[in-house]
Order: sequence, then structure tokens, then C-alpha cells
Amino acid sequence: MRLVNRTFGEIAIGDTAELRRLITQDDIYVFAVASGNHNPMHMPGQDVDGDGKSDSVAPGLFVASLISAVLGTLLPGPGTLYRRQTLGFYDRARVGEELVCRVRVTAKEDTGMITLATEVRRLPDEALMVSGEAEVVAPSVRFDRDGLEFPGLIVQRHRHFEALLERARPLPSLITAVVCPDEEKSLDGALLAARESLITPILIGNADRIATAAATLGADLSGIEVINAASDEGAAVIACQLVNQGRAQAVMKGHLHTDDLLRPMLDKTSGLRAGRRFTHVFVVDVPGMSHPLMVTDAAINIAPDLATKIDIIQNAIDLSISVGTDVPRVAVLSAVETINPAIQSSVDAALLAKMAERGQITGGVVDGPLAMDNAVDLGAARTKGLAGEVAGRANILVAPGIDAGNMLAKQLTFISNAESAGIVLGAKVPVLLNSRSDSPMSRLASCAVAAIHHFRLAGYSA
Repeated sequence: MRLVNRTFGEIAIGDTAELRRLITQDDIYVFAVASGNHNPMHMPGQDVDGDGKSDSVAPGLFVASLISAVLGTLLPGPGTLYRRQTLGFYDRARVGEELVCRVRVTAKEDTGMITLATEVRRLPDEALMVSGEAEVVAPSVRFDRDGLEFPGLIVQRHRHFEALLERARPLPSLITAVVCPDEEKSLDGALLAARESLITPILIGNADRIATAAATLGADLSGIEVINAASDEGAAVIACQLVNQGRAQAVMKGHLHTDDLLRPMLDKTSGLRAGRRFTHVFVVDVPGMSHPLMVTDAAINIAPDLATKIDIIQNAIDLSISVGTDVPRVAVLSAVETINPAIQSSVDAALLAKMAERGQITGGVVDGPLAMDNAVDLGAARTKGLAGEVAGRANILVAPGIDAGNMLAKQLTFISNAESAGIVLGAKVPVLLNSRSDSPMSRLASCAVAAIHHFRLAGYSA
């Protein structure tokens, strides 16, 4: 970053400068923490004025702080000292709006004092938000420096997974067939969810190894049903039987390979097929995001064709509605945001968006192709000239294939400090695909998501 100032002698009456800023929810959180202004009118999801709509109003002094940004970085720039500022407020600015702050020099004094007319307007309608007058001491020493760096901030917002857990706890305990929980981590995840009253586990696998794992954990299995199975796949077959008999409402992966778990479920006569393809969704709680992200498909469908992507999207939309999104916003990802016949994912994305417009995919808004940046970042979407309900606001990210999806989900987890819950959809019941590297919160969140989704589809109301 390069900063250059204008000294008192370089400034002339009539000089101007301006700065544009897109207001994000992160801006509001940072300002609330830094200033101590916790007025709920500025927070998402709050309706303080009673009009039935979320307010998300930017604090007036946050808007006015853009004036300070122009004075301190552009005109006069580094070295400027405030002496006086008047402010008049005329309209409310909201998250997602772009503002422009303009200043104009109106007077100079021999003492080094500069007077500037200041205003902030909303774009593109030029509505006046704030106006006033600033008096500052202009710098007398030249400043011209490159390479200035300021630390980036990640806003640790409210925990989305904790909110999901709170929603799930009043629901009935989800009866869950846990397949091969015969080592410590897989068994501990099931028992943790049981202690939180999220699930009632039925443990299926080698009974001796399950008992050994429980002893290692110091866990008491009294009152928990344990069904002995001769093999991993045999345990998965029993889980399917329990579901088909109405004894289990979900299936959880334990210490076995995913293929061994899913193979019996895909059997056309005794499995758990329910009409759509099996697809996997990661529900991801990313620090700094105002809503959970969903990444699909990152675990089952390797190179999905167009028909498979339809089911991938529809399953994800249904799950997104369950966890609280009124109108899910689906970004079909590609390397580009324009259709390129040489990039099949961009062609598929355009077709899927049009299919959603024609009602072949329902319940959400689908757009594509979108690159990752302009799918989740409003600023990037505006830079590329992308409008609509999805660009910059997506809560469902549809990967072109399993490689991209899996890398994206794991990058969010291990680089962006996110937590993820994994669930397979398209079966008669939710299937929880836990990983041995999952944190306790991730395991609980998977159970919470499964319970919320299952009981919504079952028509249960607390």
C-alpha cells in the first residue's frame, strides 16, 4: 500500500478527493467492537423499528468515519491533525450499499489550518447521507511511502454451529444406527452426541472391539443397544435393515471405509434409495461469514454429469431450507464467470441456472458460472459487474467435481479455521459421514444438522 500526502504549501482552494467504500457486515461488527456501540439496529436479523424487516443499518459515525479516512490518507493525507468537524445526518446507509466520501478545500489560513467541505453519498443514486465541514492542520513535511501493511482482521462472529445445536436440542433424540464405532474417536463422537441428547445411538459392529474402545474411553455403555456384526459391510447391512424397519432415523459412519458404508445403502431392493442420487454436503462455519456455507459435492460423486448436478443442487437447497435459509442462494462454481465452451463446468453452470429459472430446480435461486471470489464476495462481484441475488451472497457452493469440492472444504477447515459438518442426502434418512480428524463441535453439528433436517421433513414441530 502506498500513501502520499499533500503539504500545506501544495494545497490549493478547490482541491478535491474522494473515496468509495462498500459497506459489509464485517465493517459493522468491527465498528461495534471498537466503539462499544452495540445497538442491535446495526446487527443482522434484528428488527428494532418494528417494520418486519432486518435493519442492518450502518452506524452514523461509521459512515462519517469515511471522512476521516479521506482526510488521513488522501487530502491532506498522512500527518493531518483534526481540529473540528461538523456533521449533519440525512439518510440511513445499510449493509450492501456503496458509499462515496468527497472532500473539497474551501479555505486556507497562514497558521497551517485547512477548511474542507465534507460529504458522504450513496451510490448510484447520489443520495446525501452525511455532510459537514472539517478544519484540520495540514502536514508540513512530505510523506511518500510504499509497502505499508496493516494487519488483516477476521471477525469471529456468533457461532453458527452453536445456534444449530440450540435449535436441535428441543427436538426428539434422533435414533441413529452407528456403524462400526469400534475405535475410540468414532465411539466417542456418538457418545458425545448422546450425552447432548441429540441422538440415541444403536451401536453396530464387532461387539468385543466396541467394548474395548468403551473401556479405553472410560465410557459406560449401559442402556445403549449394541448389535454384533461379523464384518464392516455386514454392519452397514444391519443399519439399512434398522432404517427399513423404522427402528433408526439416521445412520452414522464409524471406523470403516465410506464405500463399505454406502454400498449396501445403494442396493435397489434392500438399500436406502429414495429417488435422488446420494450426494454429500459439507455445512461449514467459517469465521467472518454471516451465514453457514454449504459445499457440495465433496465426498461421493467424483465427476458429476448434468443430471447428477441437478440432484446435488436440489438436495443442498432442501438442507439449506431446513437449517434456516428462507431462499437458498446457489453458486455453481467454475474457473470463470462467463460461459466458455472449452470449460464444461461453465456450460453446466449456465444450464443449471436456466433450469432453475424454468422450475426444474426448486426452492432456491441458482446462478452460474461464478468463480469463487465473485460467488462469496460482494466487492469482487461488483468489480466484475455481476448483479442478481446470488453473486457475492451465495450460501451454497456447487463444485465442478470431487477434487475441487474436497479441496475447497478442507481449505476452509484447515486454513480458514472453519468447522464443518458432513451429511449425505438422497437416502431415506440422513447419513452422517464423520472424519477421524473432526473436532467434537463438528461431530455434534453433524448430528444437529441431521436431526433438524429429518424432523423438518417428517413434519415435526416442537
